[in-house]
Amino acid sequence: MNIRTDNDKPVIAILTTSDKLRLFRGNHKNFRDIIRTGRELGYLAYVVTVRDLKLENSSVTGYVPGPGKSWTAVQLPSPQIIYNRIPTREEEAKAAVSRKIAECLEHPGIRLYNPYFFNKWSLFEWLKGSNATSRHVPATRRLRSSRTLTSMLKTHSSLYLKPESGKAGKGIMRLKYQADGTLPYRLQIQSGKRNVTYKAASIERLWTRIGKERGSSHYIVQQAIELATCKGRPFDLRVLLQKNGRGGWAVTGIGARLAGSRSITTHVPRGGSVEDPSRMLEAMFGPERTASILKNVSSTALLIARQIERASGYTLGEMSMDLGADDKGGLWFFEANSRPMKFDEPEIRKLSLERIFYYSQHLARQAAINP
Repeated sequence: MNIRTDNDKPVIAILTTSDKLRLFRGNHKNFRDIIRTGRELGYLAYVVTVRDLKLENSSVTGYVPGPGKSWTAVQLPSPQIIYNRIPTREEEAKAAVSRKIAECLEHPGIRLYNPYFFNKWSLFEWLKGSNATSRHVPATRRLRSSRTLTSMLKTHSSLYLKPESGKAGKGIMRLKYQADGTLPYRLQIQSGKRNVTYKAASIERLWTRIGKERGSSHYIVQQAIELATCKGRPFDLRVLLQKNGRGGWAVTGIGARLAGSRSITTHVPRGGSVEDPSRMLEAMFGPERTASILKNVSSTALLIARQIERASGYTLGEMSMDLGADDKGGLWFFEANSRPMKFDEPEIRKLSLERIFYYSQHLARQAAINP
């Protein structure tokens, strides 16, 4: 492969961890798309593992696409910008990985953004710190004991229990309380694309079952919002936000996810489906109201992204966000992810790949002004 660099454009490394079978971890197809887009825009981009990123050297061993689905290891110039794609929280927690990220953050010649995964509890705490964003946050507490549930159920008849460090809906449970039933506590536990319901007569029995399900994971408990529906099933909105070439937050695209027929969440791995947001909202609110809600989705998501970055104290360049519209059109924040999965909608996908490079160029310019 012919490796060329444009002196005006920074060298960009996609950071991940090594893998004995596949050379490196992460979404290889996504990495190919990023590198190809970079080449089209005149940037040198490649994959580098934590192990191979030697910050004291002027060159590193990086991976670039080879024939077919293969990858080729090549000696390449050291990066100025690092696009962090460490694939899992477990990998990120490893000593060698956290050490390398810390070194990159302190290195004068490198700009790394999105250093860490978000924690759900931290996100809600950050958003409660601003009047402008706190009104979009459902009532949320850390799940410490059965007393937390009893207290929350006094004001909310339905709750979600979510792991603080969860991904793709894994480990989420829904609790409903019906005071007049012989088994008033109903706990829906998501298992793959289906869910099972456990009924309990007392909070003590319920708490025992919750303990079995959550194991040693830390959980939050949250007011369940009655989402807008289409075809009798709830849906939410996925917003991809990225920084543009001027370093400002911008909405790259909005998608919708419709819950599966037997699912308690809208996540695609749990049976949810990718839908058109306008069509989903119009079914509930009509065309005029939908235009107004979508405008509000963009402005609310931007407000939240700025607050998350400000409160986190780190340089962020992108995030995906889950927002829900209730039956009155009000917007609620559920989740943000600092390593967004790729959006399948073609126009969102194209711009999302390009913005990685536009923002990298901005970071490089800022580094030149403020070394």
